[in-house]
Amino acid sequence: MNKLKDRIVIVTGGNGLLGKEIISKIKEEGAFCINIDISHETSDDLSTIKCDITDTGSIDTCVKLIVDRYKKIDGLVNNAYPRTADWGNKFEEIEFQSWQKNIDFQLNSYFYFSQQVAKQMIHQKSGSIINMASVYGIVGPDFTVYDGTTMTMPAAYSAIKGGLINLTRYLASYLGPNNIRVNTISPGGIFDSQNPVFVKNYNKKVPMRRMGLPEDISPSVVFLLSDDANYITGQNLAVDGGWTAI
Repeated sequence: MNKLKDRIVIVTGGNGLLGKEIISKIKEEGAFCINIDISHETSDDLSTIKCDITDTGSIDTCVKLIVDRYKKIDGLVNNAYPRTADWGNKFEEIEFQSWQKNIDFQLNSYFYFSQQVAKQMIHQKSGSIINMASVYGIVGPDFTVYDGTTMTMPAAYSAIKGGLINLTRYLASYLGPNNIRVNTISPGGIFDSQNPVFVKNYNKKVPMRRMGLPEDISPSVVFLLSDDANYITGQNLAVDGGWTAI
């Protein structure tokens, strides 16, 4: 308990499946956690801020609000998952404009949010940034888990998540002299009431024989934000039930 006492931590996409659990765990450890999401309004204490992370002006306003009020940012968890309406189309059906938009929505927004927060962290000479990636940023998709369903793995997802993992390494190297740590967490498949055929296929493949749950991921976020990880930077932690071990 209290591993994050008195820290100011931002979580983007805090109203999502993973975001809710991450925020709950961060608060449990004593931090003041700011939920950045497009689907709620800004509260008086800034515990929730309405922000469109695909809009640079919205990010600028958000970061300024936090710095003006709290004078510091100790942690940033880039967790939001914006995407186009046709997300999930098969490779040969993806419109090039859709590909471009999704790269912009996710990879580029993570870059810009990290850049703006890093300016404050450089000023204060401390901070921890975590990018949420995926096992499919490490290895290629196993398309057999989608057999018997209409599901697939979007091509942009692998490109985005792989890009995030290497962007993390770049930022860790660049920001390290300022006592700023940057790491990635790569979850395996997270159960979200998917098609039962897919779930059965996935469970058969993964060594631990089950999909992950949000509560499997959140402790790793707390660890990488905390002083327990003071000498860990530029790393990608796969929390995947052994998926990338095989």
